[in-house]
Amino acid sequence: MKFNFKIQQYQTDAVDAVVKVFQGQGYHDRISYIRDVGKRQANQQMRLNIEMDQQYSWDTGEDRQLNIYDLDDDDTGYKNEVVELTDDQLLMNIQKIQSQNNIKQSPNLVKDLGRCSLDIEMETGTGKTYVYIKTMFELNKKYGWSKFIVVVPSIAIREGVKKNFEITADHFMEYYGKKARFFIYNSSNLNQLDNFSSSSGINVMIINTQAFASSLKEDGRSKEARIIYSKRDEFGSRRPIDVIKANRPIIILDEPQKMGGAVTQKALKNFNPLFTLNYSATHAVKHNTVYVLDALDAFNKRLVKKIEVKGFEVKNFRGTDSYMFLEQIVLSSKKPPMARIELEIGYNKSINRETRVLGVDDNLYYVSQGMEQYKGYTISDIDPFRGTVTFTNGEVIKTGEVSGDVSESDMRRIQIRETILSHFEKEEKLFNMGIKSLSLFFIDEVSKYRQYDADGNEILGEYGRIFEEEYLNVLNDYITVFDTPYQKYLKSMCSDVSTVHKGYFSIDKKTGRSIDSQLKRGSEFSDDISAYDLILKNKERLLSFDEPTRFIFSHSALREGWDNPNVFQICTLKHSDSQTAKRQEVGRGLRLCVNQHGTRMDAESCGDSVHDINMLTVIASESYKGFVADLQSDIKTVLYDRPTTATSEYFKGKYVKVDGTPTLIDGNTADAIEFYLISNGYVDMKRKVTDKYRTDVKMGTVAPLPEEIQSMAEGIHTLIQSVYDDSVLNDMFSDGHETKVKENPLNENFAKAEFQALWKQINHKYAYTVEFDSDELIRKSIAHINEKLFVSELQYTTTVGRQKSQMNEYEISRGDSFVRESSGTYTLTHAHTSQIKYDLIGKVAEGTVLTRKTAAAILKGLRLDKLYMFKNNPEEFISKVIKLIKEQKATMIVEHISYNQIEGGYDSAIFTAEKSAQSFDKAFRANKAIQDYVFTDGSAEMSIERRFVEDLDAAQEVCVYAKLPKGFHIPTPVGNYSPDWAIAFYEGTVKHIFFVAETKGTMESLNLRPIEQAKISCAKKLFNEMSTSNVKYHDVDSYQNLLNVMKLL
Repeated sequence: MKFNFKIQQYQTDAVDAVVKVFQGQGYHDRISYIRDVGKRQANQQMRLNIEMDQQYSWDTGEDRQLNIYDLDDDDTGYKNEVVELTDDQLLMNIQKIQSQNNIKQSPNLVKDLGRCSLDIEMETGTGKTYVYIKTMFELNKKYGWSKFIVVVPSIAIREGVKKNFEITADHFMEYYGKKARFFIYNSSNLNQLDNFSSSSGINVMIINTQAFASSLKEDGRSKEARIIYSKRDEFGSRRPIDVIKANRPIIILDEPQKMGGAVTQKALKNFNPLFTLNYSATHAVKHNTVYVLDALDAFNKRLVKKIEVKGFEVKNFRGTDSYMFLEQIVLSSKKPPMARIELEIGYNKSINRETRVLGVDDNLYYVSQGMEQYKGYTISDIDPFRGTVTFTNGEVIKTGEVSGDVSESDMRRIQIRETILSHFEKEEKLFNMGIKSLSLFFIDEVSKYRQYDADGNEILGEYGRIFEEEYLNVLNDYITVFDTPYQKYLKSMCSDVSTVHKGYFSIDKKTGRSIDSQLKRGSEFSDDISAYDLILKNKERLLSFDEPTRFIFSHSALREGWDNPNVFQICTLKHSDSQTAKRQEVGRGLRLCVNQHGTRMDAESCGDSVHDINMLTVIASESYKGFVADLQSDIKTVLYDRPTTATSEYFKGKYVKVDGTPTLIDGNTADAIEFYLISNGYVDMKRKVTDKYRTDVKMGTVAPLPEEIQSMAEGIHTLIQSVYDDSVLNDMFSDGHETKVKENPLNENFAKAEFQALWKQINHKYAYTVEFDSDELIRKSIAHINEKLFVSELQYTTTVGRQKSQMNEYEISRGDSFVRESSGTYTLTHAHTSQIKYDLIGKVAEGTVLTRKTAAAILKGLRLDKLYMFKNNPEEFISKVIKLIKEQKATMIVEHISYNQIEGGYDSAIFTAEKSAQSFDKAFRANKAIQDYVFTDGSAEMSIERRFVEDLDAAQEVCVYAKLPKGFHIPTPVGNYSPDWAIAFYEGTVKHIFFVAETKGTMESLNLRPIEQAKISCAKKLFNEMSTSNVKYHDVDSYQNLLNVMKLL
């Protein structure tokens, strides 16, 4: 299996933030120097006097002698050109980027390692390694820089980085037409340093800090440090550090906060870096920050999985040690709620712990075959909303609570069983989407999973035995007589229990046995390369359905090596000692999953259902409350410094993008935003953002902004959502013990004649054709670009001012602490134009999926003043022209689309195919729907869908209806479209008895995204204009709105 990589906007923004710091730097390719190739034979030696500063990048201020040997060899080396910009220019560029990215402005340039040190903050799981590899290619393309060193704090990260270079090589080759040459620094293979220096392409050395930062002194005690700093006979009497520093490399620090502070910083100076880039989710020391994507941003943008926590709490009932564990509450359309309870049952020769499904009035004393401790325990109430079971003696137990005599071993068994249950709950839905589900157990002693007998054969340890017992029990519950693809998979690949689990551990080189991973001194991670090699080697293999392993046991010291995207369950069979350890463990499963084609299941692939598919379940060894509180407080400490109030002062001076151009929010606009928030109840008296605003955002019912600032809407709402309060972290987590609806079969309403008639009308598959004249597209695109295109020119402003007598924090952070007395803005007419050659026609044709001929015709027809904008800012010109042509193309597609019915229809199984356990609070118990439960996109009071279905179910004129599944779709040129509802009304009560509806939070078409708008327009065209059926279609925001719209159709 091969991973597919795609260009993602947030990653491009992170790359651009770094590249734009050097705006104004010229392009310099292949800056050569004469390399020191070391001593060969004495008779070939020749002494030359050369000025060191010319040949190397050290500024020694004096002439030195350098030995150049063996002139027959090629002694040319290529190094990075110096940064030509002044400190003031660099700081100005950084501050401009910070303004546009709404980051606190740096008062000065931090240059402790090279000309500047830039911080890029990216949450775990969002692809920071991909980002810095792409940054190398962009820096090379724009400025010609080609020598990079990636410094990592551990072997686990080093091996992961190397793997990333390997799997992204073809992807970057496709976009940049070249490959990066990369190698891991190895003190026993120093010749690679010569290749690093002599090669003119992109060259990357990956090195872990242990190889050079073992001591502050250059004559450090460690073997690796001694080698890098001393003259080596086998290396032509040269010091490896001198060969490295001659290249003036750009240094990239991956996780700098783990690199031992001052020791590493001092050692890094010996590399003579051009400048430094720091990538981490948690920067301990701040430099000049140019990009931030913290844990909250990543979750809100749906770039990482949502986290579900199954916590366990030991609860003791009064005066008894009766063992009891409430596993879950079971819902079914045919029976009242039931409870799955594990309890002790007394047999003649033994007392066993077994699980039973029990209902109201069941007496545990009789179920346990007369065990005294259960006297008085008769179930009086089962509450699926609160997840509780109440007994007649007044005792109450919650889902996930375990009572009585509970040992460490009992807790571990419960955790293992719950992990297996969570795995099976998700697996069928994921399997049907082509996604392999994996579960990961972290343990602290190998012997608990794997042991060896007297002959050295592997045998199962305690956890291995528990796993196999519990796995077989759960598997038997899930295997049915049906012959679905998933059932075939379970029976063929998953029934041999010994093959479904595997251990990944350190291996003893002498005995070949699995051993506990040794911790690195002063760290909680291991440095064992053999274990990481195995984990990474099998990364793609584990994602394939052909590999039976679905459950993985690994040592907790190796957790840094695990970042498999398809880990859906993580269970730590030990106590997490610290909050940070919890976050690191959870971080191992945060990446969005991939399917069998290596395609990432993100918002682009899955739309709104990203978090329905990407849900990470953490099986904790403590209570839900305790685990989540620790996790939240850790996340809170590392969140980027966020404002807590939405005042006019907060908005003033910020930049938002309007049609791709950064636009400043002035004082009047800031006041208008604050007034809008107050008048809609979106902030309280203290200007804290209210729940009403957050609910409206979730439901898509946000009040429109005033007309004069409507164009800034997207950027303004991003700023409002950046305001922090503790409640925003709550959405990141859900309780894994919430009651879920697992079965939702079709009921008797499906068989009603009215629904069958409606289903017959809409159960068709369609193909579309779009025919339009290229000349029309060319004409419309030219007019649209001439009217809308604006590309920013490079300008500079001179300002004279004096400091204010009184200032506040916002004024200081945005640099408003001076009163302006006079200023002038001038366009830079002799700016250094880029030396990069652009294939303008090719780029536009590729971006718009048009022929070169059509792209050329559009560009040819532009007004000269518009075409001239290309010179000012080529990248911005290309991206905006592509966007404007695409807008015209989308409008024309809808105008000229036609649909034809093709053979085939949908099976009724489509309604029950998505077998996922849905949370009970999203379930509406319906009377008129074709299934007993209807799942809406939010809970009761808030959601438009919820209000709509409640009104629909209660309306006298409605006969029967269905919530249409995602699998039912209409093809459109901008992607498949799935409408929400199919409704059959009683004849004579309304104008159109068959109706297909889409529930939307807003009826203003301007507020819908262009793609969404185009899909809805295609559906209207199909049902309302072309189809011969009696079905009508419209998007609505309420049931009343549907009745009003119907009269007009």
